[in-house]
Amino acid sequence: MNSRIYECRVLHARFLPKPHRFAYSLFMLAVDLDELPLLHRRLRLFSVNRPNLYSFRENDFLPTSEPLFNPSTADIPTALAASRPDATLAPLKARVLAFFAAHGVDLGPGGHIVLVTLPRVFGYSFNPVSFYYGYDAAGTCLGAIAEVTNTFREMKPYFVGPAPQQHGAATSASPVEFRRRTPKFFYVSPFSDVDVAFDFHLRPPTDKLAVQIDDYIGAQRTLTSSLTGPSGPLTDARLAWFTLRYPLLTLRIIGLIHWHALRLFLKKIPWFKKCSRALDQRDLYHPHASLTHDSSASPDRNPTA
Repeated sequence: MNSRIYECRVLHARFLPKPHRFAYSLFMLAVDLDELPLLHRRLRLFSVNRPNLYSFRENDFLPTSEPLFNPSTADIPTALAASRPDATLAPLKARVLAFFAAHGVDLGPGGHIVLVTLPRVFGYSFNPVSFYYGYDAAGTCLGAIAEVTNTFREMKPYFVGPAPQQHGAATSASPVEFRRRTPKFFYVSPFSDVDVAFDFHLRPPTDKLAVQIDDYIGAQRTLTSSLTGPSGPLTDARLAWFTLRYPLLTLRIIGLIHWHALRLFLKKIPWFKKCSRALDQRDLYHPHASLTHDSSASPDRNPTA
């Protein structure tokens, strides 16, 4: 099977305005969306669209059938609607293919999608970031999507394509790398402004996973996050072992996020509220109620900023 499991080390390192660094381990699933029915039948500890110790629900991902909040352009929502008219019934793979097509990437007949993500654990879901990799029938990876979710459950997908000179020319000796630097226009952390730039550096998953996302203010890197680790087979035995090794995985991640937010607050790192600069938060799904009130004219910032 193309589906596998990765045991990963996550690193976050902040450089400015004060240094702060932490690392932890977790596991992530790399699920070939064509193999979901097979995984549902083969695994006892993992189910698709049904409760289990670990579960995968298609509706947790890429909700392109819903309205896009504050779209920066009408082109992408229109292209998505045109390529997938029956939005409410579209399975996840159809939504992902439509998203790729709307960004100029056609995987063609026989194309498949591998999604690297966290599963639900005892029904609880939280995915800070998931990655979709699109392959054509020959097995060449043509593009990627990074789907970022904040603690308000807002979700924003970023299309990340290969460097122009690499498009269509990848070999085993020179694998495709996906790079994109773009203003995030998304509230990920109260300690980072919404218009700092995300710099995505992704490699298609093989026997190792390698992902890096940096934050930039102008030419200055302020934060780096990386996700690296080896792969193994996606089996019940491995899921059972990781249950002991990483108990209550998704709850642990959300707990770590809040614990380190408290530490940054105690370090007097400048912060701003979710409702600040509401109109600069764009192209996202599941908008929080605070975004209905435009506070961009009077941002409520920490007085230590």
